[in-house]
Amino acid sequence: MNLENKVALVTGASRGIGRAIALALAQAGADVMVNYASSEAAAQEVVQAIQAMGRRAIALKFDVSHFSEVEKAIKQGVEALGPVDILVNNAGITKDTLFLRLKEEDWDRVLEINLKGAFNCTKVVLQSMLKRRFGRIINVSSVIAFSGNIGQTNYAASKAGLIGFTKSLAREVATRGVTVNAVAPGYIETDMTAKIPEKIKEAFIAQIPVGRVGKPEEVAPAVVFLASKEASYITGAVIHVNGGLYM
Repeated sequence: MNLENKVALVTGASRGIGRAIALALAQAGADVMVNYASSEAAAQEVVQAIQAMGRRAIALKFDVSHFSEVEKAIKQGVEALGPVDILVNNAGITKDTLFLRLKEEDWDRVLEINLKGAFNCTKVVLQSMLKRRFGRIINVSSVIAFSGNIGQTNYAASKAGLIGFTKSLAREVATRGVTVNAVAPGYIETDMTAKIPEKIKEAFIAQIPVGRVGKPEEVAPAVVFLASKEASYITGAVIHVNGGLYM
């Protein structure tokens, strides 16, 4: 799968699944805009790793939930690398608690980052994709969007919202060479899942048919495939990467 001469933007790319996706896209030949919210050092490390592969990369700091920030930063990225061909809406947060304890601000913040963030980034890059009659939009959802999970009503709602967003937008832009798909990771070893108490982790792993948690590097190839010309007849689809946790 050759992504040479393509430019990708990956949100939340300084660590975890986003980092693995950014590196995998570069490995396939793409130049990459590495978005981050707080850790500049981690983002620059990803940029350097991409440059070491002989690809171009730039770190862009912006909060995906603020449209003006998104617009300004992506303009800077386009000036440096060229228009975005591949958008990976990966940025996401959790603020877990039982629904009765869930604060309004924690509901709002999770929806703002996980769902509105995808709207903002897509809004900024889509017009250019349509004009050039090529684009790949890949939204990173979650197994929780399909199975639900105790203490994650806000997170589940945001990730399920991404599925509806994916399918509806896919229908709107399909005739213009732009595909819109989603990847739904299961239990993946990241900073986010590291916060889960050990007993809950063990219970989770017991439900996974392959008997282990996944790695970010096992999610990234699905994204690379959806970004490639080989996937040009796939749109509105969800690829589940979860070790059989949800079938």
